[in-house]
Amino acid sequence: MIGRLRGEIADKQPPEVLLDVGGVGYEVQMPMSSFFNLPEIGQAATIYTHFVVREDAQLLFGFGSKSERALFRELIKTNGVGPKLGLAILSGMTAEQFVRCVNLDDVTALTKLPGIGKKTAERLLIEMRDKLKDWHGGETEALAMPTVEPSAAVETPVDAKADAISALEALGYKHNQAKQAVTKIAKDGMSSEDLIRDALKSMM
Repeated sequence: MIGRLRGEIADKQPPEVLLDVGGVGYEVQMPMSSFFNLPEIGQAATIYTHFVVREDAQLLFGFGSKSERALFRELIKTNGVGPKLGLAILSGMTAEQFVRCVNLDDVTALTKLPGIGKKTAERLLIEMRDKLKDWHGGETEALAMPTVEPSAAVETPVDAKADAISALEALGYKHNQAKQAVTKIAKDGMSSEDLIRDALKSMM
């Protein structure tokens, strides 16, 4: 089991980061709530990981805190929720926001996430309620999305929009839904991460 990685950010292509650990590059998929908190390429980062072995692949999922990873592990124990859907849930809202949804029985907020219909949302609320009744969030690491000012570019590059749409599709959103959300919030100078962050907020 690979539980934690510390290395240098070699590349970032949301929702995946390439972490160079002693010359070995680990491809790690992260929820956007953690991805947005990553340092720039070339800087050091510590990522808490969950290792998934399937017949056709070995996958690493990464998180900025132990508490977010713990929530992910509880999520994927729920019937009908796999790692990809767990990643989508924690990309659309922070761990604390999800816990609040469960405490408030907020079906509506959950059904706005990709891949979650009313039945799945209701199942999540029922199965997670007892698991989260003593949830305190744990660490001091920030789970909320930070506020990042757009770069000073003259206009938003086409590639940034394409990257943002691609990232949203990887999280489970349909192409038209992702394209519409990105186009709606796109402004001059926004990076792909800016676009993803604001598009996710607009869809919630």
